[in-house]
Amino acid sequence: MNLRPATRDDFPAIAALFAASEEKVTGRPSIVRADDVDGWLHTTALETNTWLFEDDGRLLGAGFAQLFDDCGNAAGSVHPSAWRRGLGAQLLDLIEGRMVEEGAERLHCWTVAGDTAAEALFSRRGFREVRRFWDMEIELAEDPPEPAVAVEPMGDDARGFHAALEEAFADHWEHTPESFDAWWGRQQKRSNYDPSLWFVIRDGDEVAAAARNEARAHGGYVGALGVRRPWRGRGYGRALLLHTFREFRRRGLMHVALGVDASNPTGATRLYESVGMSVALENVVWEKSLR
Repeated sequence: MNLRPATRDDFPAIAALFAASEEKVTGRPSIVRADDVDGWLHTTALETNTWLFEDDGRLLGAGFAQLFDDCGNAAGSVHPSAWRRGLGAQLLDLIEGRMVEEGAERLHCWTVAGDTAAEALFSRRGFREVRRFWDMEIELAEDPPEPAVAVEPMGDDARGFHAALEEAFADHWEHTPESFDAWWGRQQKRSNYDPSLWFVIRDGDEVAAAARNEARAHGGYVGALGVRRPWRGRGYGRALLLHTFREFRRRGLMHVALGVDASNPTGATRLYESVGMSVALENVVWEKSLR
């Protein structure tokens, strides 16, 4: 068995690995693609914080981790053909060890809901379930209605756009504030960086709501959508979604997806369901204290 770090050339194989495991657990076709892996890893130090297990050139296990403030964020997967060979435990050892080296006080690991083997492993290793997230999706069979509120391109107001999202997400679970310079640099590293898909709703000179969207190989993705607290309850989130859907459809992207905290305090899950989105996958976050 060969152990090595990942490179960008491995992203399609990593996506296929996660997809095979997900399909085995859920019984449904996976929505994981190579550009999803690019989104997961675009700021991860590949040489030190990714691990691939190969056997005769075939990828059997993959894991990665990144530190955010005092908390490590990690995920891993093992191909179903290699289950019960201890690769999941080895990946977890590597992830925990690296996060301890970087000074993490806590570790979050993500799994697909219903993965009983992962649940048993994390329970044995002192983790507890702390949150669930949904991947939601919609197929745009026809043009969505026009939004009831005027939606504009972000234009050159990147700082106002960033500030609006920071404020909108301030009360979300585990939100970590990020400076404009760090955020802007991170966005520009994305392989699908395209600010023409970033939209705002303004109230005078104020950015009241913002949506950062991405075009991916298999459709459109809503990367972040937020409404600042003083402007909530006015339909701004719905307007941004409808405008986003219409623009994706205009560009030929009929499948649209997003990720959302299943316990979101702002009612986002109800909003997404109200515009026709449905849950495609449920993910579980497990937490362990490393101190």
